[in-house]
Amino acid sequence: MDFLADALLLSRVQFALTTAFHILFPPLTIGLAVYLVVLEGLWLRTRDLAYYRQFRFWSGLFAVNFAVGVVSGIPLEFQFGTNWGPFSATVGNFFGQVLGFEGTMAFMLESAFLYIMLFGWKRVGPRMHFFATIMVCFAASLSAFWILVANSWMQTPSGGHIANGVFVVTDYLAAIFSPDLPLAFSHMYLACLELTAFVVGAVSGVYVLWGRHTAFFLRSFKFAALAAVVLAPLQALVGDLNGQEIGRIQPAKVAAIESHWDTNKPGTGAAWHVIAWPDPEAERNVFAISIPDVLSLLITHDPTGIVPGLKDFPKQDRPPIVLPFYSFRLMVGVGTAMIAVMAWTILLWRGGRLTVERAGQNRLLFLSWALMAPGAYVAVIMGWVTREVGRQPWLAYGLIRTENGHSALSAGEVGLSLAGFCVAYTLLFGLFIHFMGKRLRRGPDLDELPPPAHRPKPAVG
Repeated sequence: MDFLADALLLSRVQFALTTAFHILFPPLTIGLAVYLVVLEGLWLRTRDLAYYRQFRFWSGLFAVNFAVGVVSGIPLEFQFGTNWGPFSATVGNFFGQVLGFEGTMAFMLESAFLYIMLFGWKRVGPRMHFFATIMVCFAASLSAFWILVANSWMQTPSGGHIANGVFVVTDYLAAIFSPDLPLAFSHMYLACLELTAFVVGAVSGVYVLWGRHTAFFLRSFKFAALAAVVLAPLQALVGDLNGQEIGRIQPAKVAAIESHWDTNKPGTGAAWHVIAWPDPEAERNVFAISIPDVLSLLITHDPTGIVPGLKDFPKQDRPPIVLPFYSFRLMVGVGTAMIAVMAWTILLWRGGRLTVERAGQNRLLFLSWALMAPGAYVAVIMGWVTREVGRQPWLAYGLIRTENGHSALSAGEVGLSLAGFCVAYTLLFGLFIHFMGKRLRRGPDLDELPPPAHRPKPAVG
């Protein structure tokens, strides 16, 4: 098979596989860290034991998710040296530093305070424990920032130039804050929070359907619903802004995502294809269901705005089309469904249906939340597929082609490591399901009390 004989393609598949697996875990780590800060802050302010017990339950899920995220993420950075050596040799003096910053500034900081947050209740006082939780949250967010710095630089290389085969940084701030970074980081960070809201809501909703700890989980479900009210529409707004920005800095990517072949003429709008089947060889769509002028409206906010077509770019510079076209639509479809479920939830809540006595009657609603949780993961993965496949054929957009950044490896060598990753990640995912399932089956301890140092002081007099 040609596929098995192509070392470059196998390396791309390997990196895609390891990235897609790893990306399942950091978003929930980031979002749960924020949620834990909120819960502990409410516990300290109100001294309501329900918030303390909420913290203890969700921090257990955080720990399992964090552990698997760490293990699955380590191989990613090593692949830049093993599979993408020429790329690393060219840009390593900046790209390597950024990844190093993520490890030293974020991961080590998070690890240092994680033990205090999880196991330090009897060893430190309330203020120190809350500080540790805040630092875990800050470090998780900082990790996301540095990873997006590296990836955004690959999308829009800036702050330097290549001299004698090496990228020379002339402006570190311009390199760090590349044009793609602000909206890309905002979009990804909101995705982390939104995914967490729907995971918390889904877990809570399933417990309510089971009739287990209804009051406890109805509280966390309402937290998730309130978060979704803010996050889902905000994510749609930021996604729209991000789409316009990509249209400006990577027009070929937008053309590929939309299977848009011919630049629309002045005074006429570009149609948006709801569904299509592209034929890259013939440079056309075999069929398409389209809405006139909508693509111009989406990308330029002008119904007759000019949107460059794929034919404006040399064939060797065009991204693949089918994969980003459908991955983008799947991402948007899930996001739209999230907004619909959120709106439905608010209507039922306002109608008095989400009380302890009546919540269990809303079976269809909670099942919808249960579907939206895996849907959120699908949306995140599809977003990264759209982003990364749409960048091809470049490793660093307009600077280094993917084929020129690949190490001199044989297909057999890459195929063997790819097979090893498939086996290892399958086992790792099995362990994740086992320990997460064990934690969920045990549920919260509704009789748990905080250590004496964390209990409210009795009133005097």
